[in-house]
Amino acid sequence: MGGEKIRERKRDRWQKRDKEKSKGQRHREKDSYREKATGRCRRQAVGIAEVRGRRHGRALRIPVQAPLLFMGLLTTGLAQLQIPASTSRGFWALPENMTVVEGAAAELLCGVSAPGSVVQWAKDGLLLGPDPRIPGFPRYYLVGDPTRGEFHLHIEACDLSDDAEYECQVSRSETGLELVSPRVILSILVPPKMLQMTPEAGSTVTWVAGQEYEVSCVSGDAKPAPDITFLQSGQIISDITANVDEGSQEKLFTTEATARVTPQSSDNGQLLVCEGSSPALNAPIKVSVTMNVLFPPGPPVIEWPGLDEGHVRAGQNLELWCMARGGNPPATLQWLKNGQPMPTAWGMEHAQAVARSMLVMMVRPEDHGTRLSCEAHNSVSKGIQERGVTLQVTFPPSAITILGSASQSENKNVTLSCITKSSRPRVLLRWWLGWRQLLPTEDTVMDGLHGGYISMSNLTFLVRREDNGLTLTCEAFSEAFTKETFKKSLTLNVKYPAQKLWIEGPPEGQLLRAGTRVRLVCLAIGGNPDPSLTWYKDSRMVTEPRLPQEPRRVQLGNLEKSGSIVSRELVLVTSPSDNQAKFTCKAGQLSASMQLVVQFPPTNLTILANVSVLRPGDALNLTCVSVSSNPPVNLSWDKEGEKLEGITSPPRSAPFKGSAAARSVLLRISSGDHGHRVTCRAHSTRLRETVSAFYRLNVLYPPEFLGEQVLVVTAVEQGEALLPVSVSANPAPEAFNWTFRGYRLSPAGGPRHRILSSGALQLWNVTRADDGLYQLHCQNSEGTAEALVRLDVHYAPTIRALQDPTEVNIGGSVDIVCTVDAKPILPGMFNWERLGEEEEDWSLDDMEELSRGSTGRLRIHHAKLAQAAQDYALFTCTATNPLGSDHTNIQLVSISRPDPPSGVKVVSMTPYSVGLEWKPGFDGGLPQTFQIRYEALETPGFLYMDVLPPQATTFTLTGLQPSTRYRVWLLASNALGDSGLADKGSQISITTPGLDQPPEEPDYQLPTEQPVGFSELPLMPVLFAVGGLLLLSNASCVGGFLWQRRLRRLAEGISEKTKADSKEDRIRNDYEESQWTEDLDNRSSTVNTKDMEPYYHSMKDFSPQLLSTLEEVSRPRGFTGLEEENLVFPGHLYDEVGRLNTPSGTWGPLYDEVQLGPCGLCWPEDEYENPKGIYNQVAGDVDPVEMDSLPFELRGHLV
Repeated sequence: MGGEKIRERKRDRWQKRDKEKSKGQRHREKDSYREKATGRCRRQAVGIAEVRGRRHGRALRIPVQAPLLFMGLLTTGLAQLQIPASTSRGFWALPENMTVVEGAAAELLCGVSAPGSVVQWAKDGLLLGPDPRIPGFPRYYLVGDPTRGEFHLHIEACDLSDDAEYECQVSRSETGLELVSPRVILSILVPPKMLQMTPEAGSTVTWVAGQEYEVSCVSGDAKPAPDITFLQSGQIISDITANVDEGSQEKLFTTEATARVTPQSSDNGQLLVCEGSSPALNAPIKVSVTMNVLFPPGPPVIEWPGLDEGHVRAGQNLELWCMARGGNPPATLQWLKNGQPMPTAWGMEHAQAVARSMLVMMVRPEDHGTRLSCEAHNSVSKGIQERGVTLQVTFPPSAITILGSASQSENKNVTLSCITKSSRPRVLLRWWLGWRQLLPTEDTVMDGLHGGYISMSNLTFLVRREDNGLTLTCEAFSEAFTKETFKKSLTLNVKYPAQKLWIEGPPEGQLLRAGTRVRLVCLAIGGNPDPSLTWYKDSRMVTEPRLPQEPRRVQLGNLEKSGSIVSRELVLVTSPSDNQAKFTCKAGQLSASMQLVVQFPPTNLTILANVSVLRPGDALNLTCVSVSSNPPVNLSWDKEGEKLEGITSPPRSAPFKGSAAARSVLLRISSGDHGHRVTCRAHSTRLRETVSAFYRLNVLYPPEFLGEQVLVVTAVEQGEALLPVSVSANPAPEAFNWTFRGYRLSPAGGPRHRILSSGALQLWNVTRADDGLYQLHCQNSEGTAEALVRLDVHYAPTIRALQDPTEVNIGGSVDIVCTVDAKPILPGMFNWERLGEEEEDWSLDDMEELSRGSTGRLRIHHAKLAQAAQDYALFTCTATNPLGSDHTNIQLVSISRPDPPSGVKVVSMTPYSVGLEWKPGFDGGLPQTFQIRYEALETPGFLYMDVLPPQATTFTLTGLQPSTRYRVWLLASNALGDSGLADKGSQISITTPGLDQPPEEPDYQLPTEQPVGFSELPLMPVLFAVGGLLLLSNASCVGGFLWQRRLRRLAEGISEKTKADSKEDRIRNDYEESQWTEDLDNRSSTVNTKDMEPYYHSMKDFSPQLLSTLEEVSRPRGFTGLEEENLVFPGHLYDEVGRLNTPSGTWGPLYDEVQLGPCGLCWPEDEYENPKGIYNQVAGDVDPVEMDSLPFELRGHLV
């Protein structure tokens, strides 16, 4: 009813609004009509003018598209309109207001009687034009027969844009004025497209029955506003409120309605529908939600099987159903036992909306009086609904017990009691002996557990031997348990003793040896129960060993019965304890015995010592005691097989009825007795058996090195060495300390050694520096001991010291010395060879080969130049031992005074100085220096100036006077003397310019005498001289080439010979420093040519600033006594020059980098040192051997 009223009110408002709109639009359309008509006339005029202009071929700039279109439509309309001129003007059919549903077609009528006029429609004042197809409006077109004046407006698929006012207009013509129809309204009805519901449509809402909920529904855009109705389970809800609002577009409306809903249990699963109706709809649109209404279930019901509710018997499998109808969610059923929940399952029958739960339980006696209840509830229940039942349980006695013993001796009373467990109802008791019923002495009933009763019956009767083995039964019965019988039975046991007992075994007095297996059997006749046969040994019960690991010397058999005879066996292996032992078998009051005689060797042989700690020199008294034996034994002593004499004690009684003996011996202890065994032997002649025991001597003594201790160990260089230790000590040595040349080797080991657990010293990568004595120090708690072990390291030869080249004066004698470092050093290990230019071996017949220890010599007498074309001699020294070989080459060169320099010339000159240049001559095989001697011709005396650096070939002589004539000599000197003044090529005369003359720099030699002209020289000597010079130069070139080739071949030969050496040659040490020979009596020295490099004296800090000085008559000019003393080249030939004061800056800048020590040019004075001496220290402490060979500058001419 409320929804219909709302729809009526909406319809009234809509019609009223349409009427007001129509009136306003009519007034507005009249005003606009005049304006539009005026505009149409103007547009028509413009169009005509444009057509006319086009006909005259002129283009007008006025936009004429719309007028032309209008004129074309007008012309077409006029051509189609054929109305007689006599017909009256007017509408014969007028349009009317029309309502159309969106999407349907609409047609507005317009019938006109107006010949010669143009008919068109206007929409809200907008002229649509006379064209039947109405351009711009594809859904609009004119229908009807124009010849009859039918100009109906047809609109297809109307939509909201077509909702407007329309009028039909007729243009003015010759027959009359324009005509305009009344305005009509085309109303377009727009149905709602959707309804939006809250809660969401199509969903399921969960509500609780009886509670109020609010539901809203909003319609989509529609025209007119739709009506909304709510239906709950098919019933219209009256309590709703609705509001109409404007839609998303003009002329559209939405309706929002709200309803209040109170669901009931009957609404569960039903629909709540929102229904929207509108004139534009043929049928209402609907949306809905499904109501899930929660409501409590009904009360539970228990289905009891049978008529007597609650009555049940123990042992019965009880099945009870609990049901609860209705409820959403379905009821949750819970079984409880005395208020405690029970684990049960429950289910739901959806068709009947019934929840079911089954309780299955095994009824027990203790369930008597138990209350079983079923509870039903769900999530919306305000309380728990419950239904219960109390159990009444019937149960028999679970057990019958007979108290008392059914075993009794004959002719005595037996008293028994029969007691039942609790039962409901109570039971009665009766006794049976076999098939004979016995009368009870007393019956009693007591309250029992679980509401039941306990029955008890007492019985006393006299037993006889013939009752033995009968069954005694107590029976319980009741009317409630007619089909069941409850009994408890016992077997009556009447006791009576055995009649006879005896033992079967070895004959009495038989001698048994220890270890013999003896079998004893005990037998008894009669008795009940069977007699329990027990064995005793001297009043102690015999039992078997309890632990499995114990020897089974006793085996006790089980009781065995054969007929009326019962037996038990005892098997034993005789031992000393069985001697004279009494074995007894007992059965109740009966017993039987037997005694054994056992012979046995000593049970224990013990050695007693008077002292516990032994050291060398102590006296040890040992006593051997034989604890017990049968028969007696004889005792004897021996030590490691050596018989010892002792003192025997008299025999005495001992355990096991045997005999004891003792014997003593006295020993004097030494360290050699450690570990020896002193043995005591006990021999039984009758048993033919000997028992022995020994006492091991533990002698404490300090370490003692054994005779097999190795004192010398030989090793090969780069190999391994093991220095063994053979030492005896007790206790074992605590530490082994090795010392080498005063240095203790680390016990923890090192890179090349380790001390083994046995004390042995292991070395690897052995070098010759490891050769020597190693001291071993052993220590224990008793003392210390020391030993020396020599390590002898063998290695291949290495030539250690020589002088290369060896210098000799022509015609003199010289020793070419070759010193080797090798081990072992063998006689004849040196071999000498002499090589020529083509490397052929030369004869050594005129030379003497000497060898002493590690030094080999090749002695040459009366040295001479072998050939004119051969200016050198090369000797090869080879040293060989079993581990390899080494060789080197030594040159023999000659020495002499230097040749005078030549080609002295002046290269510059000033009033105070002159620059000289010259060519040095042959240096005599020794380093040479230069000295200038000059004199002023007008002044007596000579002045001298040393040339520095020594090897310079140019020098500036300073300290001269202007305009003075001088004579200058150039001298060359070496360790053997100077070149002398006889050569004219080494002197020159000069005259210094005056102070007013410019300085001169002549590049020529000023002759001291007029040179001899070419024409004055004899021709043949000159030619011979020139030819000799050419031959000399060619020979020099050829000799140099041959010398280079020979050196290359010599190097290749040395390489091949080294490869051919023995395998041990590869492991020799790289000690390549050179040593001086043992003597210098012939001023010869050797240098290893393999490592030889040019020797230069450093002149870095030597900067002499010298002035010339006058010559002294006593000035030395050479050296004598060359054969008796070492040849020394003095640091300064003229000491008086060094003592002069030199002006600052005279020579300093020229020689700032020259350094010459005071012994820079000294011959070495060291004597040859035996190569073994360098190993007297530990390898790590050996000082490096410096190479101090003959300076390169002092080497002479090759012989």
